[in-house]
Amino acid sequence: MFQFLVDTLLRASDLALIALGLSMVYGLVKFPNIAHVQYAMLGAYLSWALHAAGVHLVLSLTLACAAVGALTLVLHLAVFRRLLRAGPAIAMIGSLAVSMLLIAATQGIAGSFPRMFNLPISAPLSLGGAHLSQTQIYFMATTLVLLALFTALLFWTRTGRAMRALSCNAPLAAASGLNAESITRLVAFGSGAVAALGGSMLALSTGAHINLGADLLLPVFAAAILGGLGNPLGAVAGAVLIALTETAVTNIDFGWFFGRENVYMPVAYIGAASFLILLLALLFKPYGLFDREVRRV
Repeated sequence: MFQFLVDTLLRASDLALIALGLSMVYGLVKFPNIAHVQYAMLGAYLSWALHAAGVHLVLSLTLACAAVGALTLVLHLAVFRRLLRAGPAIAMIGSLAVSMLLIAATQGIAGSFPRMFNLPISAPLSLGGAHLSQTQIYFMATTLVLLALFTALLFWTRTGRAMRALSCNAPLAAASGLNAESITRLVAFGSGAVAALGGSMLALSTGAHINLGADLLLPVFAAAILGGLGNPLGAVAGAVLIALTETAVTNIDFGWFFGRENVYMPVAYIGAASFLILLLALLFKPYGLFDREVRRV
């Protein structure tokens, strides 16, 4: 049972930071950026390349996050801001094109072979029958710390109140004297940096590979929609629910149905859980489970 809880928390950590950044941006620009998951893939490759070049791991992660955050800001200013003049649907289609370009450019430079981090080998830790590597512990701890800091920023600072005001009613917030453009730029940079960190931390265990962003696309969007697009903390809660569902699906013994023991769903079908949750959310709660928080400051 404890291993089930640990697996759920690990999967939630994989999704939470990326879903958080996606929802942050949607709250201000009001379009689902499909390219957002590719920022995680770029962060993974950049952090691997820096670490392979001899840069300390923590510094590699920091530089990769800063670089991807800067790229996200450039794309917002040069591409998405212009596309949004034609409407959110055009911007979403444009984000798909940007996503394909990022994949092609990365594959052309780094190739399609997975790149594994050269990390010291250490024995896994056993806690209550569950096994955890040191990398996984650091990943969960980093995610929790960042979520706590973001919550403090969102609710206890003027910048956070401005972000919530713009997300709720941008014209009114702008008329009240808020600098909407500077806040949007800050959120664009931060969302890319957070996504890069999520991808980099995930790559420490799985390696940097070209399909990393594509593998995250469905569960991340399902988490963001389930939590209410534009509600960052709701997206984190949605990530936990998606992780819980995926972990439960792969841990249920269907032997009772087939008349024998140890019949489990293959891991390759884990995406079906995200499809199911996403479909149910769109049918019954199209604005997410926490949509009220999106509509008010």
